[in-house]
Amino acid sequence: MPKNKKEDLPSIQSIIEKEIKAFFKQNPSRTFNYKQVAAALKISDKESRSYVLAGINKLLVNKTLKEKSRGKYQLNPSENKLVGIIDITKKGTGYLLNEDGKDLFISAKNTGVALPGDKVLVGASGKKRNEYRVEKVLERSRKVFTGIIHLSESFAFVKPDDSRVGVDFYIPEQYLKDKVLDGQKVVIELEKWENSDKKPTAKLLQILGWPGDNEAEIHAVMTAYNLPYEFPKEVVNEANDLYKEGFEKEISKRKDFRAKTTFTIDPHDAKDFDDALSIVFLDNGNVEVGIHIADVTHYLKEDSILDKEAFKRATSVYLVDRVIPMLPEVLSNDLCSLRPNEDRLAFSAVFEIDDSGKVQEQWFGRTTIHSDHRFSYEEAQKIIEGEDHHLAKEVLKLNELAKIMRARRVKNGAIEFGGDEVKFVLNEQAKPKEVVIKSSKEAHKLIEEFMLLANRKVAEFVGKPKDKAKSFVYRTHDLPDEEKLNTLKSFLSYFGLKLQHVRGKAAAYALNQLLKSIEGKSYEGIVKNLAIRSMAKAEYSTDNIGHYGLAFEHYTHFTSPIRRYPDVMVHRLLQHYLTGGKDPGSEKLSFQCRHCSIKERNAVEAERASIKYMQVLFMMEHVGEEFDGVITGITPWGFFVELEKTRCEGLVSLDSLDDDMYYFDERRHKIVGQRQGAEFHFGDRVLVKVLDADIIEKKLDFEFVAAYDNF
Repeated sequence: MPKNKKEDLPSIQSIIEKEIKAFFKQNPSRTFNYKQVAAALKISDKESRSYVLAGINKLLVNKTLKEKSRGKYQLNPSENKLVGIIDITKKGTGYLLNEDGKDLFISAKNTGVALPGDKVLVGASGKKRNEYRVEKVLERSRKVFTGIIHLSESFAFVKPDDSRVGVDFYIPEQYLKDKVLDGQKVVIELEKWENSDKKPTAKLLQILGWPGDNEAEIHAVMTAYNLPYEFPKEVVNEANDLYKEGFEKEISKRKDFRAKTTFTIDPHDAKDFDDALSIVFLDNGNVEVGIHIADVTHYLKEDSILDKEAFKRATSVYLVDRVIPMLPEVLSNDLCSLRPNEDRLAFSAVFEIDDSGKVQEQWFGRTTIHSDHRFSYEEAQKIIEGEDHHLAKEVLKLNELAKIMRARRVKNGAIEFGGDEVKFVLNEQAKPKEVVIKSSKEAHKLIEEFMLLANRKVAEFVGKPKDKAKSFVYRTHDLPDEEKLNTLKSFLSYFGLKLQHVRGKAAAYALNQLLKSIEGKSYEGIVKNLAIRSMAKAEYSTDNIGHYGLAFEHYTHFTSPIRRYPDVMVHRLLQHYLTGGKDPGSEKLSFQCRHCSIKERNAVEAERASIKYMQVLFMMEHVGEEFDGVITGITPWGFFVELEKTRCEGLVSLDSLDDDMYYFDERRHKIVGQRQGAEFHFGDRVLVKVLDADIIEKKLDFEFVAAYDNF
């Protein structure tokens, strides 16, 4: 290390101390003398080694290090403790997100009495480098669980539905209810689980019914994800009082759009309409497009009982057979719903747009609108495809502009994942009788493009220029993880595919080229899913880092306040700034953003759980039948196949392949027959038979029948 002037020595000392501390933290259980530390830090000259000794002495004084034996130093155990949220996999291994953003691995034997999502204290464990164990559970993420009960003479065990909870719950006799029967689905509450206990003790709260019963299963999903069954009485009463008020006096305070051609485009079975479009053809050749959003904040007064309940829920949740709304029905389906042929209060973003799809003028404010027509997506699509309608000119012009704006977004780096949506057709008993795969067509993309425009322009209005930006709620999407993209790049090579770039905007362009090249291929869905997993998760934040996936520097959620609380926050902030309000600061907003992001992820997981249940329930009626499918996963114990017609996924176990001895080739990601050399790869099209549909485990077992020509 080169010599420095005397006045520079304290900074060198400080740097060396940090390096020493980092070195010991990387080796929490090992001891070193000062010469070994110096060697590890590549410090060899005499003067600099004296700084190492001085640094060790200082770290001894402040108890970062301890002297294990004469001249041998070790990290003080108290210095290597971390607090965080633990994530536990189905295999029982745990991960703790560290301050530097890296997951700390915790082996299954070291997770202790932690359950998924718990806040825990973690310390160094054993002699291996970077090995940790849970020392204490600081806060339980949840105490209520669902599962299947198994009765004995004087006690019971409950096997939880959540496969990440790798332990059964013990139910003592005093916590049982007389009417519960062996094998029923129940709700339990964790009473106690300490380090000395082999199993957690719980009490029985509720009997849901039998596995496979629709109400029992859906209520189990709602319980597992802490979703409310109904609104509190006082919330409903406050909503009903709003209904009685009317809004005639309010109309005179707003810009009146009722005479302008306005319509909605929504799913055919939609009950709430929170956005509408108006269009006026201007004399200069441009068009005025109004994006009108239900003015929920007119009714939802801040800090009211109704508002507090909406914030608590944060989002509507769309399970397969029901919606758990953020707002009571009188608001979501009536007062705030932009129904046809009725005057409604809206918050609008109005743009003058030229033929190149560029915004020439813009206006934001509260309005009164009157929707002239309600289109379903299917009806709007027919017009786009040539069917005559008295609003055809308006629909076709909006679609023309939407296509131009979409092409510009993609050119700027927006990623086009697309994808199909699985929908279930239910019978009167809410059981699935048909699975329908819906793809996004031009009518969907039309609405999407104008909603994106409104969201972007509202965010720009508040957030530009940067030095004058006010506190706001942004919808952000960080850069993808480069390591995950490299993993994707490596995987793609097995399909003969290339991902040219894995950094920044270049990665977005490369992903779009990739996605375009696989359209129509059997492995298109697999590659899309893997590409999506390589992306960061979008979230709400007051810190505007932009939206990578959409290639927007400014983006927010303004267009769905009936079902998303962040949109409510955005409406309030926008109105506050439009009327000259001062910046309220970001502290409260940041807390609200974190809450809404968490509730959004919870809703997504609940929706997936309800879909998985319905898929298994649907396939119970098709056991013994054969289906075409695509291999979507390769494991040491078999391969997963997704059925093409239903998107249901099941396992073909290696044990069921009786024509050869098969093994998992991990390096090449395939399963290979030892004698005949038959191979199974990701993306292979195969014919399988449904062997079993296990409604308790929510899993499907398939039998391989035949392979199609692949690649």
